[in-house]
Amino acid sequence: MTALARSIFKSILLILNILIFNNILAQIVPQNTAGNNGVQDSLNITRNSVGIKKDTIIPKEQLDDVVKTRAENKSSSSISNKQTFLNKKAQIIYQDMQIDADYIRIDWETGKIYARGEQDEKGKITTPAIATQGGKKFEYSEVIYNFKTKQAIAFNARTEESEGVIVAERTKKYDDSVFVMRNAMFTTDEYFLKKKDSLADYHMSAPYIKLLKGKNSSQIVTGPIQMYIEQVPTPLILPFAILPFSDKRSAGILIPSFGERQDVGFFLNGLGYYQPIGDHFDLKILADVYTKGSWNLKPELNYLKKYRYSGNFAADYGYTVRGIKGLDDYSRTKTFRIAWRHSQDSKANPYFTFNSSVDIVSSRFYNNTVNNNYIFNENVLNTQQTSRVNVTKRFLNLPVTISASMAYAQNFATGLTDLRLPDMTVAINQFYLFKPKTGVRTGLLENINVNTGLALSNYVQTTEDKLFKKEMWDEMKTGAKNNISMSTNTTVAKFFTFSLSANADNVVTTKTLERNYNPVTNAIEDKFNKGIAAYSTFSASTSMQTVLYGQKNFSKNSPIVAIRHMITPSFSFTYSPDFGEASWGYFRNYSNSRGEMAPYSIFDNGIYGAPTSGLTQSLGFNINNNLEMKVRSKSDSTGVKKVKIFENLNISGGYNFAAERYKWSVFSVNGQSSFFDNKLNVNTSLTIEPYEIVFQDGSNVGERTENFGHFSLQGFNLQLSYPMSEAIFGKKEEASKKYKKKGEIRNENYFFDDDNYSHYSPTWTLNINGNYSYTRGLTRLGQKVATLGLDGSIKLTPYWNINGSTNYDIQNKELGYTRLGFARDQRSFTITFNWVPFGQYKVYDFFIGIKANILKDAVKYKERSFTQPNSSF
Repeated sequence: MTALARSIFKSILLILNILIFNNILAQIVPQNTAGNNGVQDSLNITRNSVGIKKDTIIPKEQLDDVVKTRAENKSSSSISNKQTFLNKKAQIIYQDMQIDADYIRIDWETGKIYARGEQDEKGKITTPAIATQGGKKFEYSEVIYNFKTKQAIAFNARTEESEGVIVAERTKKYDDSVFVMRNAMFTTDEYFLKKKDSLADYHMSAPYIKLLKGKNSSQIVTGPIQMYIEQVPTPLILPFAILPFSDKRSAGILIPSFGERQDVGFFLNGLGYYQPIGDHFDLKILADVYTKGSWNLKPELNYLKKYRYSGNFAADYGYTVRGIKGLDDYSRTKTFRIAWRHSQDSKANPYFTFNSSVDIVSSRFYNNTVNNNYIFNENVLNTQQTSRVNVTKRFLNLPVTISASMAYAQNFATGLTDLRLPDMTVAINQFYLFKPKTGVRTGLLENINVNTGLALSNYVQTTEDKLFKKEMWDEMKTGAKNNISMSTNTTVAKFFTFSLSANADNVVTTKTLERNYNPVTNAIEDKFNKGIAAYSTFSASTSMQTVLYGQKNFSKNSPIVAIRHMITPSFSFTYSPDFGEASWGYFRNYSNSRGEMAPYSIFDNGIYGAPTSGLTQSLGFNINNNLEMKVRSKSDSTGVKKVKIFENLNISGGYNFAAERYKWSVFSVNGQSSFFDNKLNVNTSLTIEPYEIVFQDGSNVGERTENFGHFSLQGFNLQLSYPMSEAIFGKKEEASKKYKKKGEIRNENYFFDDDNYSHYSPTWTLNINGNYSYTRGLTRLGQKVATLGLDGSIKLTPYWNINGSTNYDIQNKELGYTRLGFARDQRSFTITFNWVPFGQYKVYDFFIGIKANILKDAVKYKERSFTQPNSSF
C-alpha cells in the first residue's frame, strides 16, 4: 500500500504540474528562457497525448525528470471545466514510478484526481488499475486523490506485503505510513497471493484495519477480527489482533486451541503473547482457561547464542478445580512446574561442557494437570521425573576428567524425592602398566590396564514438604569413594581368551547406622549417628571364553541351504572375603523380636551401600547362542536369504562353593530374535528356581528348601513388536506412472484419468506391540500382566492424516490410554484435532495454525521462536 500511495502522489503532482504550466504557457508568449542561470527543464509530450505542443518548457523547481504519458484514445484538456482526461490504456511514467489505468480524470478546481480500471458493459471493474514503483505492484478498482491535502481514498485496493495480502472495500491514506481500511480481509494463501485462485482458502476479516508502514517492517492492527475458512465463518474471533509483515521475529498474540474436557469443562488452551527480546532472547506467556474455574499460567523464556549454547526456562502455575463448590466431590488443587533446558554447542569448547535438563513438578502435577499437551503426549502416565545438571572438565595435557552433577528424582507413586547435591567424580584415564614401545600388546603383563578415580557425593531421600528445609539437611548423607580396578587378558591355545581382574573400593561416610528393636511399638528403629567412618572391600575374578561353530548343509533340492549354530560359552570365578566377620568391624548385632541376635552393617542404607557378608567363592557360567539358517529365495538377487532363528539366546547361572545354604543361584534365560524379514521383534526372559518351594496347608507363601533339582518357573516376560506399512503387501504402481494428467490449482498432488477422476494411493503405518509377564517368587499363585498396544497413522489424501494410539489390558479386559488425532493440511494453514475418549482425562482439542513465516509467531503455528527452526507441516 505504501508503494501504491507514493505512486499516486507522484503521479498526481506530475500531472498537476504539467497541466497547470501547459495551460499558462499556451496563452503567454515565451520570453527569453535563458534567464535562470541558463538552466532549463524540458517536458516532451506529443500532441495526441494531451493536445499541447511539443518541447514545452517547465521551470526546474516543478519537475526533476522527463515525464512520459500515453493513451490509446485521444486525450484532452478542458480549460473551461478545468479538467484533464486520459482514456484507454492510459499510462504515466516518471522516474521509477508508473501508473497504468483505463481512465484518469484530473479536476484542477477541487484538487482531485480520479483513476479507475477497465470496466465491462455492466460497469464492473474487470481489469484493475496498477501502480508500479520500485519493482512492486499495487492494484485497485478506483482511487480518488486530493493533491492539495495529499490524502487518498482507494476502492477495492489490493495491497501485498511480504507473504500476505490485504483486500479492502475502502482504503484511506493519511500519509506515507498510515492507512486505514474498511471491511478488509487479510490472508497469506499462496494461491490467492499469486492469483492462481480467485478465492482464498482462508482469510481473516475485520470491519477496520490500520496498516502501519515502517522503514524495515510493517504491521496491521485490527479491532474485532474473525477467521473464515473457504468463505465460511468460524467461531475463532478475537477482540483485536496485531499481525506483522516481516520475516523477522515479531511480537504478536498467540492464538489458542479450544475444546472440552470432561472434568474441568470447556477451555482455551495456549492463549498468550509472544515478544522477541533483542537478538538472543524471546518470551512467551501462555494461559489455559477453563469454564469450571481451573486456570494455568505458562511463561517461557528462550535464549540462543549461535555456536555457543541454547536453552529455555519454562514454568506452569495454576489451580485445577473439579466438582461443584459445597459438594463432597469438590476439590481445588494447586500445581506447579519449573523447567530449564540448556544445551552447549559441541564445537564451543571440547574441554568444558555444561548441560542441564531440569524438570521439577509438584507431586500431583500430572494427576491434576490443566495443560492438555501433557495428556496428548502421554506425560500423564509418568510415574517418575528426573532432573540433572552436568558439568565436565577435560584437560589438554593431563589424563584427568572431572565431572560434577546435581540430580533430582521424583517418585509420584511413593511421594519420595531423591536429591543428589552434588555428585563429583575425578577419573584418571585408563593406562597400561607395562605398555610396550612397539604399541602392540601381547601377554598378561603387557595387557594390564588400570582404572582409578575418586567420587564425592551428597544424597538425601525426603518428601516434598521437607524439601530444602532443616529436616532435609539433617537427613542428608555425605561420603567419598575411591575405586581402583586392574584387568588383563591374553589368548590361550589360540582359541581361548583368558582374563584376570581385581577391584578395590575405599569408602568414607559421615554417618553410621544404629539399629534396635522397640518392644513397645513392635518395630525396628534405625538411627543414624554423625561421625566419620570408613570401610574397604576388594574382590578378584578370572574368566575363560571361546567361540564354537557348527553348521549343517542340506541337499541342493532342499528349500533350506544350511543351518549354522554359534555358541559362545564363558566361565568365571569370583573371590571376595567375608566382610561380615567381627575382625573387620563392619557389622554389629541387635536383639530382634524373638530375642535372637541378628547381624546388621553400620553402613546399611548408607550413601554407597554396605560391604557384603559371607565368603564368596563363586563359579559362574554364561552360554550365548546364535542360530541362523539360509533358505532359497527367488526375491533375493543371490538366490539365498538369511533367516535368524535366534539372534541371541543366553543362559546364565552360578555356584558359590563357600555358601552354607543355597549354593546354586537362580538360572536366567534371555532370548532375542526377529522374523518376517526382521519385522517381528521378539524379546523374552525366564527366571528358573532350582530349589524346591514347599507350601504349608492353607498358606499362599512358600518356603525355599535345599532340595535341588525341583525346577520351577519364577518369572517370565515376553515382548512383541511388529511395525507394519502398506509396503509389506507389495509395492503399488504410482499414480504418476499410470496417469499423466496432473491436477491444477490446489490439486497438484493428484493425477487424473481420462474421465477426470483423481487418483491417490493412501499411505499408512501401524505398529503392533504386545507384552506378557508372569511373576511368582515364593507365592503359590503368580501375577500376570498382558497388554496389546496399537499406534499408527494413515494418510487418506495428500492433505488428510489420521493418527492415534491405544492399548488393551487383556488380563482386566479394558481399554487403556487411547488417543486419536486428525490433521488437515490446507496448503496455507493446518487444522488439527486431538481426542482422548477414555480414561481419567476425556478431552478434545481443536487448533488452527497458519504456515506463513510472517505469522508463525503472531498466530502460534508450532509456537516458533529462534530456538526452533522454521519448518513446514
